[in-house]
Amino acid sequence: MKKMLLILALAMFSFANAQKGTVLVGGNIGYSSENIDQEVESRKSNLFSFSPKVGYQFHDNWTVGVEFGLSSSKSSLSLLNNNLGESESKFNTLKVGAFLRYTIPLSETFSVFADLGVGFQNQKDKSYNTGALVSTSKADGIYAGITPSLFINMKKGFGLNFSIGGLGYETLSFDTSDTNVRTFYFNFGKTVNIGVSKNF
Repeated sequence: MKKMLLILALAMFSFANAQKGTVLVGGNIGYSSENIDQEVESRKSNLFSFSPKVGYQFHDNWTVGVEFGLSSSKSSLSLLNNNLGESESKFNTLKVGAFLRYTIPLSETFSVFADLGVGFQNQKDKSYNTGALVSTSKADGIYAGITPSLFINMKKGFGLNFSIGGLGYETLSFDTSDTNVRTFYFNFGKTVNIGVSKNF
């Protein structure tokens, strides 16, 4: 039994050490969709996001680097039994920041990690009514978030990342008004993100 525990400990230690001093290149792709149909109205929303990042693993468990985020969302509202048509909103967001990752190897194949990301963001909004552009606006702000994930090592540092949400805080200040938006979110189980990463 002692020999088995020793072998397991050495395997985990060697796996963690194999990542130290390497460069991490990866990214996540996320998608969420919601449809609500009621007697008087129909609502639809879709969100697509892509978040690439590059980091340096300076310790067995710690990685630091830069991250980017691109997201696009679309929501529509149709009021039934009237002639008002369909209203639609589109949002495009760009994020640029830094991240700090802490990783815990569970075996040679599986690891869990959490990313803390902070940075700046820019958002552009457009509103339509029955296909005609009604208004546009721009906003700038900051963001911060924690995202726990599962890493599956496929081969030679190449692997898949899975996350189902996170915890975060965002601000946006719009140029068309004095509106300042502050958002705190806790969305575990509401979104699914699949990422690919490689250590060089």
